[in-house]
Amino acid sequence: MGNDNTSDLQSALAEKGLTISITQEKGRCLVATRSFAPGEIVLVQEPYVSVLDAASINKRCDTCFQLSMNLKRCSACKLTWYCSSMCQRNGWKLHQYECKAIMFLKEEKQQILTPSLRLMLRLLIKRKLQNDEVIAKTTMDNYMLVEALPTHMLDVDEKQLVLYAQMANLVNMIKPSEEITIKEITQNFCRFACNAHTICDSELMPKGTGLYPIISIINHSCFPNAVLLFEGKNGFVRAVETIEEGSELTLSYVEIAANTYSRQKSLKEQYFFDCKCSRCLKLGTPEGLYEDSILEGFQCSNELCKGYLLHDPGNAKNLIWQSCGCKWNEDEMEKQVKKTDKVLKEASKFLSCGNVSEARHLYEQVEHLQTRLWHPYSVHLMRTRDTLLKICMELQDWREALKYCRLTLPAYERAYPSIYPLVGLQYYTCGKLEWFLENTVEALKFYSKAAEILAVTHGHNSEFVRELFDRIQEARAETSHLSASHDHYDRNKLKAHS
Repeated sequence: MGNDNTSDLQSALAEKGLTISITQEKGRCLVATRSFAPGEIVLVQEPYVSVLDAASINKRCDTCFQLSMNLKRCSACKLTWYCSSMCQRNGWKLHQYECKAIMFLKEEKQQILTPSLRLMLRLLIKRKLQNDEVIAKTTMDNYMLVEALPTHMLDVDEKQLVLYAQMANLVNMIKPSEEITIKEITQNFCRFACNAHTICDSELMPKGTGLYPIISIINHSCFPNAVLLFEGKNGFVRAVETIEEGSELTLSYVEIAANTYSRQKSLKEQYFFDCKCSRCLKLGTPEGLYEDSILEGFQCSNELCKGYLLHDPGNAKNLIWQSCGCKWNEDEMEKQVKKTDKVLKEASKFLSCGNVSEARHLYEQVEHLQTRLWHPYSVHLMRTRDTLLKICMELQDWREALKYCRLTLPAYERAYPSIYPLVGLQYYTCGKLEWFLENTVEALKFYSKAAEILAVTHGHNSEFVRELFDRIQEARAETSHLSASHDHYDRNKLKAHS
């Protein structure tokens, strides 16, 4: 990026209380130049380009990403849908060129247009239109910001690079351009792999992919001080704790409910760096081992023991229980793990094939085996119960779904920070299930707990949280009505006895 553009970007960020800092270890960092309170919006960015995923393409508007029952399809390419005339007009600025490129292909070949290919096609189209001054460039929305993102081409596996080159060739066939080479398109596919974000709805269900060049400057931490959520397709970065002036902003790139080895492996494979956050620096220390044991600890054979599994320093093959000191040979433990994993694999197959009833039966077996094997706070057991929760909800077995949802809460509270979207949404799900079962008092408790968390992570003014507050008001009104009815009944009963 040129010096003028860097200066302009720094000026634009300064107005938001942010600056870009460069370090030898991390490269670019986004740093706060003022303090941010929990729940405060730190940064909002529209995607440079975005695309709906295959499951959402005919359910959501291509321009605003909102769900709609009255979508209108582009009459030419028949691959893009809009919720209104306004969205169609706004989307047409770019789509008219994409549409021509799609129409260039024969109908049977249009099936090759995966979301990734369409995202790249849109990137090239927007780049050209901005260069030709058909659409405006801004400090926060220009192709130079994309070019500044790392490619990590030297780190990418050779087979993966060949695949990206083949994809680049396909894009070039659809939309030939003399201004950009196949090598540059390949570099952009590398950028997508480690910089693009999955766009999710308020309940963290995926709906598409977007490229947010400024948000992508924010580095990773396994204990982040901010979260990224989306409204429509706009990315909102909010503080989840007080961020002091001079502090670096951090997000989590990977699932943080995992042991240090698993987190570092995921980060190295996809993002090509070794994490040096405060959690990862504990690797190999007693404190780090204790933390990992909570996340993936085994259940002690002594039923009265509530401790966590630790390796015996004197014998790597032995596992020692922190509370009671019982030992269990790791070979024996490994046999039990393999037995459980075999059933889990079968259960996963049935679920992926859509055989929900059989999948439920097998996952219940897995849960039974894991309950005897893993500690109650283990993320393995938590994930199995989460899967059973989703299966029961799909089967509309609300009572069993609630049982599994309640069982996951202690593990969620141990695995994640107290203010975290997944924790708030789990409380929200519990509240929703209690509401379905007409347990109004319990629903109110869970909804209220969810609101405390989600008002910070999603924002007080987000549509999702406003609807949650409406439900809380409704539950409070119903609770007051029930309480008044019981008081009236009790008074009448006393009168009858007097």
